[in-house]
Amino acid sequence: MITEHALLPVMPGREDEFEIAFTEARAIITSMPGCRGLSLSRSIESPSTYLLLVEWETLEDHTIGFRQSEQYQAWRALLHHFYEPFPLVEHYRSVP
Repeated sequence: MITEHALLPVMPGREDEFEIAFTEARAIITSMPGCRGLSLSRSIESPSTYLLLVEWETLEDHTIGFRQSEQYQAWRALLHHFYEPFPLVEHYRSVP
């Protein structure tokens, strides 16, 4: 299993709009093959920053299956205009 980690820097003052849009976006990503679930958390110290963690069965489920899909275009249209700068996304594997 792979964990996608993204710090989402939402433009200050747009947090409520982002959270509403994310409700719709959540349904998109969780419907994708290989997506095992996700969590979205809001920073206490930096309230315009969110932490997105998505569990994927494989790296390719995210990088190819999702990012090269029509559903990703809908995700992108819902969320990408909230970010400044664009988020850094990294993938992690559990250490035994």
